[in-house]
Amino acid sequence: MGSSVRELAGATPATRDRYVDLLRVASLGAVVLGHWLMAAVTPDGVGNLLAVVPALQPLTWLLQVMPVFFFVGGFSHALSYRSLLRKRPEAAPGAAADSAYSAFLRARLQRLLRPTMAFVLVWGAAALLVQLLGGGGGLTGVTLRMVTQPLWFIGIYLAMVAFTPPLLKLHERYGWGAFAGLAGAAVVVDVLRFAAGVPYVEFLNFAFVWLAVHQLGFLRADGRIHLRRAALLAGGGLVTATALVAFGPYPLSMVGMPGEKVSNMAPPTLALLAHGLWLVGAVELLRAPAARLLERPRVWRTVVAANGVAMTAFLWHLTAMFGVYGALLALDVALPEPPSAAWWAQVPLRLALAAALTAALVAAFRTFERPAAPATPGTPGSPGAGPLAALGATLCLLGVLGLSIVGFGGLLDGRTALLIAIPVSAPAAVAMTLGGWLLVERAGRGAGVR
Repeated sequence: MGSSVRELAGATPATRDRYVDLLRVASLGAVVLGHWLMAAVTPDGVGNLLAVVPALQPLTWLLQVMPVFFFVGGFSHALSYRSLLRKRPEAAPGAAADSAYSAFLRARLQRLLRPTMAFVLVWGAAALLVQLLGGGGGLTGVTLRMVTQPLWFIGIYLAMVAFTPPLLKLHERYGWGAFAGLAGAAVVVDVLRFAAGVPYVEFLNFAFVWLAVHQLGFLRADGRIHLRRAALLAGGGLVTATALVAFGPYPLSMVGMPGEKVSNMAPPTLALLAHGLWLVGAVELLRAPAARLLERPRVWRTVVAANGVAMTAFLWHLTAMFGVYGALLALDVALPEPPSAAWWAQVPLRLALAAALTAALVAAFRTFERPAAPATPGTPGSPGAGPLAALGATLCLLGVLGLSIVGFGGLLDGRTALLIAIPVSAPAAVAMTLGGWLLVERAGRGAGVR
């Protein structure tokens, strides 16, 4: 692995934006660390440290960095899709776009779903075995329910991939106006939700808030977020988020809290959008010094190595965390009540053990994160490949989101959870994801590029 990382790092073209790679891996790393720190596991159950110690909730304004990952995704998606379009000049515009779309979805879904499905199938088999043997209570039951929760991020990201072509067209026509339109729609949704009491309208902000952040990535790809605008985003976003939390119906925490009536995360709120704006502005202000740091060979090799396993580590980090707590309980190691001094003293040990177990899981499953073989170069896509790929992506999106909600608990009892008012079980969610992926593979298989 060391030699291949060294070769990849050495072969990096001068035109590559290394800072984007750093932001991608750093944002996922911050989420992993945040999850490990927030877990408050005792022999009596699993709690949230932020609920136990509300004074720590301002930390979520630093650790809730998913907006940065989605921003980076917009940047990468714009470059990737435009590259595919440029490689189809011989086809009619409509056919070229159709072919590029199916190839784009296939490439992106492979990178997301290969490690995700390995995680899902391994956990599904383990959960079924545990429950057939009569297990599934206590910490094991909590683990079966919670271990799939981070998959919501994969589902939202799949939606961003699927919507990239039409939203990129809007961006190319309206620029900042396209972003403003999505942000304005998020404002309207929250007004209807909180001022008019319109039921269920809040779920529209799963699209408007996250796609607005994604749209900022398009603007960055075109070099339209310079230092002055980055400062305006950072300052304006921070002031707006602070005002909304201080004077509006929004909670302080930028992550979901147990039992709260309003969450900034599920569904996303205008406060979370403002939080995303200040984070995007802040990371853009740090671009120049970070770029100088990334010119150092050792630093860049570290980023390359981390990016090669980041998704695998993200998928398995809760498995590692619950594994550590399970091992401590099995060994009769005392789990102090948070936030006692003894609990804080044990934090470094738990973090080190979780990191070590995550590294072992990454070593076991990292092969699924490697790109699969590309489609046949230069062949045109089949008629209707674009709609077929879109249908497949939709099924994948619904399947992954459904699994993130229902978890693997209660498999033998037929446990379901509501996904957009539709009850979905874990087996049905897995079937939708696999079926959708097969449709995308079929649509994009003949639409490869050189």
